[in-house]
Amino acid sequence: MFFTALYSQAVWCRIPDVPYHKQNVFGIRIGLAQTLPDCTFCFHKGYFSWFSGSWHPKGRLELSLCHMYNRVSSLTFLHVFQLYQQGRLCQLGGEFCELEVFAKVLRASDKRHLLHHCFQALMDHGVKVASVLANSFSRRCSYIAESDAHVKEKAIQFGFVLGGFLSDAGWYGDAEKVFLSCLQLCTLHDEVLHWYRAVECCVRLLHVRNGNCKYHLGEETFKLAQSYMDKLAKHGHQANKAALYGELCALLFAKSHYDEAYRWCIEAMREITVGLPVKVVVDVLRQASKACVVKREFRKAEQLIKHAVFLAREHFGHKHPKYSDTLLDYGFYLLNVDNICQSVAIYQTALDIRQSVFGGKNIHVATAHEDLAYSSYVHQYSSGKFDNALFHAERAIDIITHILPEDHLLLASSKRVKALILEEIAIDCHNKETEERLLQEAHDLHLSSLQLAKKAFGEFNVQTAKHYGNLGRLYQSMRKFKEAEEMHIKAIQIKEQLLGQEDYEVALSVGHLASLYNYDMNQYDDAERLYLRSIAIGKKLFGEGYSGLEYDYRGLIKLYNSVGNYEKVFEYHNILSNWNRLRDRQFAVADALEDVNTSPQATDQVVQSFLLSQSHGAGRPCLG
Repeated sequence: MFFTALYSQAVWCRIPDVPYHKQNVFGIRIGLAQTLPDCTFCFHKGYFSWFSGSWHPKGRLELSLCHMYNRVSSLTFLHVFQLYQQGRLCQLGGEFCELEVFAKVLRASDKRHLLHHCFQALMDHGVKVASVLANSFSRRCSYIAESDAHVKEKAIQFGFVLGGFLSDAGWYGDAEKVFLSCLQLCTLHDEVLHWYRAVECCVRLLHVRNGNCKYHLGEETFKLAQSYMDKLAKHGHQANKAALYGELCALLFAKSHYDEAYRWCIEAMREITVGLPVKVVVDVLRQASKACVVKREFRKAEQLIKHAVFLAREHFGHKHPKYSDTLLDYGFYLLNVDNICQSVAIYQTALDIRQSVFGGKNIHVATAHEDLAYSSYVHQYSSGKFDNALFHAERAIDIITHILPEDHLLLASSKRVKALILEEIAIDCHNKETEERLLQEAHDLHLSSLQLAKKAFGEFNVQTAKHYGNLGRLYQSMRKFKEAEEMHIKAIQIKEQLLGQEDYEVALSVGHLASLYNYDMNQYDDAERLYLRSIAIGKKLFGEGYSGLEYDYRGLIKLYNSVGNYEKVFEYHNILSNWNRLRDRQFAVADALEDVNTSPQATDQVVQSFLLSQSHGAGRPCLG
């Protein structure tokens, strides 16, 4: 094996009572371990890993083990990366599936982006290295359950590194297995250090369960973390809660519990202190920005996400996955403030970064494809040029179905986006047979998405309501008008109860129902009332230049033509012309990334500005 040869070239020495052929310093056999009881070894197939300290056997050899261990890690990585470059994936897979080898490779942290290349290549090649490593680590943890606390602590620390890598790489199920094993080790000792470790395990578990859409388990994980926090507090110890509250915010946001998500993001922001890891600060800012977006607090959202993008770029660099995370959330903000063109550009940049880091069939790449597909669909809605949007939607679905079960919740949103695109392509199609085929495919995708959403969230949820609204639009295109009306009314009722009477989502559904009444059911009075309501909400939230107003204005022009009210036709033609001129002047920034190259405020100023803007006396939220 390569590592025996490599180590044999490094250092040799003569040690009494140990056969000469067993005296390779880095590949030492068990005989030498018995003569040096003070060394810490992790045996595997005759090799050992050095954890810390230095070795001075009878004064004959003095080495800095920390320095040498890092050197060995770099040499190990160099070897495996050469295998990757040479296309020797079977041999590379054999090396990576050895837990000790992968532990050394992980220590070369400055080469993490190259490690992602190697790892993803193996996963694409069919080598289930993520599962092999997770299972191997889990077995090791069960073996050392009876060992002393020091051994368990070493295992937990390595588990955090291994699970963190798997999480960063998007293999959430395997990362979850690693963190669960770490948590099991933490529960074996009822003492302060292991309570801290248990909290950290819970935060990491909550993150991977959020990423894998295991929201019911996420709630349990948060409650477990709280119980350990309470234990620490009772014994006079405190742990920073920023990361935990940030992950809870992400969980509540994913479940469309927007009020709760917003309140918990405030709690997370209060926990940001000097010395907190930059990654935690960036993630809290990102989550808080998204919570502000859905609460239509756009100025707060802008300040938070722009500072998060700036921090990520400054600290991690412009090719790092964390920077791409912030860009996706920046694109989300831009899309929601109607800066659609710039959101497309930002999403494309995020996708480029993720493809360069991960490539292949990776969940992070899939989510970036989906976000770009939807923003491209919105951007090209008027032009009808959906080829690019369809490509990215199909790519997202292909990746997700390759690596996840067919009933995974992540497919719901990707299928929804593809269905929306297919519907628009069908409407513009001049071949009746092709139109019917595309509409039926869109219908199947929407129904599948609806079932996945209802299974995960239930009937009374914003995500479920969105799917009802999408079906309503599709039924209108399929000329099933009563079914369309039923779906739109159901969507409006759910959204109004959850979001209030004047939310953006409500305006969308109201506008769609108005279109149905106007174009297909000749219910002009109802249509006029709904159009005017949709316009009022849109102008209140986004201003006179909001893009969605175009469809309401054009709908009213058609409506007034149909009823012979030509004075109103002339009035809304003028309104539409003014709207077009306003759109031409809006969003003059040529490149949204130029806005985030610098930050006018330090992080503590951004945090304080956000907290001061909150209403006084807001109580601490409860997890319902």
